[in-house]
Amino acid sequence: MERNYEQLIELNVGNVKYNEPLKYHTTIKIGGPADILIEPYSIEAIEKIMKVIIKGEIPWTVIGRGSNLLVSDKGIEGVVLKLNKELDHLDIHENQVTVGAGYSLIVLATQLSKKGLKGLEFAGGIPGSVGGAVYMNAGAHGMDLSTILVKAKVLFDDGTISWVTKEEMKYSYRTSVLQKKRPGIVLEAILQLEAGDKHSIQNEMQVNKDYRKETQPWSNPCAGSIFRNPLPEYAGKLIETAGLKGYTIGGAKISELHGNFIVNNGNASAEDVRRLIQYIQQTIYDLYGIRMETEIEIIGRK
Repeated sequence: MERNYEQLIELNVGNVKYNEPLKYHTTIKIGGPADILIEPYSIEAIEKIMKVIIKGEIPWTVIGRGSNLLVSDKGIEGVVLKLNKELDHLDIHENQVTVGAGYSLIVLATQLSKKGLKGLEFAGGIPGSVGGAVYMNAGAHGMDLSTILVKAKVLFDDGTISWVTKEEMKYSYRTSVLQKKRPGIVLEAILQLEAGDKHSIQNEMQVNKDYRKETQPWSNPCAGSIFRNPLPEYAGKLIETAGLKGYTIGGAKISELHGNFIVNNGNASAEDVRRLIQYIQQTIYDLYGIRMETEIEIIGRK
């Protein structure tokens, strides 16, 4: 792996780090080391990186801003591409937006509200990147990315890059075709908004932000919603009704503010969180016969 590291350094494709702890790159502040972590300078740089990865048959993983993610204590094998500030370009042309995968979803929602563009108000308080949001069809308040996506530029697991339309994404609740049937990572997205009243849009977004601040524990390290809502039920309500708020395993604790959040009390391991997830799943199944599926991605060495 050291040889691959030196090769990637020589290519000058981005900020390259060796044996980098991923706890510094996730919102829950948990995660063992990546063999190699790269923050690519551009999409063209990613194409060069992928040639090295494919030729060397190196395992690879892509992350964004680290929300909705639990990384193993043993870290991640091979190369981790972190799509962040270098892929945060934004171009607004009338009501259509072209935006890089590394762009902050919250910042994007704020920028569009200032322009009087309607359609992303629901995302005003959602942490993470545009790429991750498009990948998992992030949403809130009855809206999601599928309502505004036109198409996305995607890096597929064979190293090829192409555009995928909204229809081809086959969106459903917190799910896209990229997660299982056609694995791929979003590099760029084109979104279609509507012209609206700037003040009304900003007011609606502020209400959504305030609601999240009051009901979700983002002042503590956390990954976001742990479970998908088993509709018509809601994960947080089921966990609260089961009396699990505040339950702790090691340094991982079910938030007392919102049952569908697990917070890191400062020294939590990924194993603590994993065991707590399993405990919740077993308890909810025993009480209600409902199987809880995780919304967060759990990745890394077993």
